[in-house]
Amino acid sequence: MSPQRHSSIEARVPASTANLGAGFDCFGLTLDLYLTVRARVLPFDSSAKSRVRSRGARGSLLLTRDPEKNLILRAMHHAAAGENFELPPVSLAVHNAIPVASGLGSSAAAIIAGISLAFGISGRAMNEDSALRYAAEIEGHADNVAAALMGGLVVTSVRPDGSVVVIRKKWPKEIRVVAVSPDLELNTIGSRAVLPQNVRREDAIHNLQRSALFIAALEERRFDLLWYAMQDRLHQYCRQHLIPGLDRILSQPPSAGLLGIALSGAGPAVVALATENFNEIGKSIAAHFESAGLSATIRCLSVPDHGSTTTANPREK
Repeated sequence: MSPQRHSSIEARVPASTANLGAGFDCFGLTLDLYLTVRARVLPFDSSAKSRVRSRGARGSLLLTRDPEKNLILRAMHHAAAGENFELPPVSLAVHNAIPVASGLGSSAAAIIAGISLAFGISGRAMNEDSALRYAAEIEGHADNVAAALMGGLVVTSVRPDGSVVVIRKKWPKEIRVVAVSPDLELNTIGSRAVLPQNVRREDAIHNLQRSALFIAALEERRFDLLWYAMQDRLHQYCRQHLIPGLDRILSQPPSAGLLGIALSGAGPAVVALATENFNEIGKSIAAHFESAGLSATIRCLSVPDHGSTTTANPREK
């Protein structure tokens, strides 16, 4: 039986934060902020070309109308090439609520949306392992894309052959994420370029111990240990000069309801894990950005237990 192709399909993909302090390139956490993309297959002829219209958060590769540069279309074509099928020209309608180049997984969401749409349009059931491989090939790491695809907290590892290992963990519902985004765009390539090629053994041990403790503390509901478990020596200090105010944010003391603070992915957003006093915690972090001359947006987000979803032939809105 040939695959059942769809003329229209919609993907809804959540934002994500990665690292959570010590879990560099290991941990990903889903956030309830979404990218929605509807793809409609265009009548095929020799002159037909894909096109994009967009609204929502400003950004470049995510929302550009240039099909050659649009990250969603690039991901669609990458998946199609991997699955050996031809992708027809499509019209994309994009609504993005995820701030771009902020460290909240906008590129991962775009990539997962593109891969999901490619499978959906072709009528093929999406293979999770293949989707993760394609996504990691484009993104360069697996934490954000795995969280966007699967939901919840994910622990990731990439095998030497490029396949991705993911373990999904249950996230305590009482812990919410306060995400504070300064008015500053910081691309991942530039943020990774400042990281050292080699690290001291004691720093590697430091992060290994704390990333293991982070998972154990969640499982045992020892939330009092999360502040200690989120202390990092591998990446955050290297990025402080790129993000005004970050040094003071990371060195601020614990307060009521605040479980831990970390740079979100490559930044510049900062995330705080908290059980109460969400507004106060967000304002405290934003004040450090503001004292450094940056306005900031505060979002109090939950962690959805599901990742991306697709709907075939959705009703027009």
